Amino acid sequence: MSSATDVGSPSGGNAAIANREKISAAQRLILAFDTHIGRTVLQTLAVVAFFLVWEFGVHMGWISEFLVGKPSGIWLRFETQMLDGSLIVDSGYTLYEAILGFVVGTIIGSILGLAMWYSVFVARMTEPFIVALNSVPKIALAPVILLWFGTGLLSKVVLVVSMTALVALIAAYQAAKDSDKDLQSLMISMGGSKHQIFYSVIIPSSLPAIIATFRINIGFALVGAVVGEFISSKRGLGHLVYNASSLYDLNSVWVGLFVLMFMGFVLYHGIDALERYLLPWKQDAGHVRIQA
Repeated sequence: MSSATDVGSPSGGNAAIANREKISAAQRLILAFDTHIGRTVLQTLAVVAFFLVWEFGVHMGWISEFLVGKPSGIWLRFETQMLDGSLIVDSGYTLYEAILGFVVGTIIGSILGLAMWYSVFVARMTEPFIVALNSVPKIALAPVILLWFGTGLLSKVVLVVSMTALVALIAAYQAAKDSDKDLQSLMISMGGSKHQIFYSVIIPSSLPAIIATFRINIGFALVGAVVGEFISSKRGLGHLVYNASSLYDLNSVWVGLFVLMFMGFVLYHGIDALERYLLPWKQDAGHVRIQA
């Protein structure tokens, strides 16, 4: 007795051919959109569809405008705040705090993390303290930092540094510790000094991990700046969001949040551009298409 799904039978063979054609058509559709322009079109359509559904839901009364706002109201708030310049000032203030704290914190943390490779004794002595400090939520330190450094720009930058430096330190030290041992042994056998190994092996092999940490720290930098502005500030997107939420102005809250998203998006792609410039070989090695 032969099964209805027997591949050897005419009907089974036709079904198998049809399945292959369907899979092939699906693959062709994916490949058609698997380009920079294709992905951008799909992403744009997804965003537009999201806002259209949101606006339609509010218009039909399915979604509460008081609780979540609406896209047309958000756009009106955005236009108003752009025309009077307040949104530009607040965005520039938050961006300056975040970038300054990110640069200082990431540089200090990365240098200290790489330097810990020089002494296993020092690394083992300091590791418990680093773990203890890293386990403390940095947001909890915000009131203390504001008390020590005041309510101006310096306190916001220090808060961002506190959120980014330890992450960079741990990542850099781990990358240095995991660097190629065989290459280090080879340099030692050739008479290389510890300084030569550090500059020729440790730093180059640690760069991919350090730059990957930049992406994480960009988000932490924006969080630190906004949290500092939540607690005490007269400017910035955090101040904008806090004031708008206290007045139940959800449209203005979304304006601040969407601008923060856009900032994070731009800064993230800035890190991508930096990585492509510093590590071009990684891009070539990391994009290998596997054919089905």
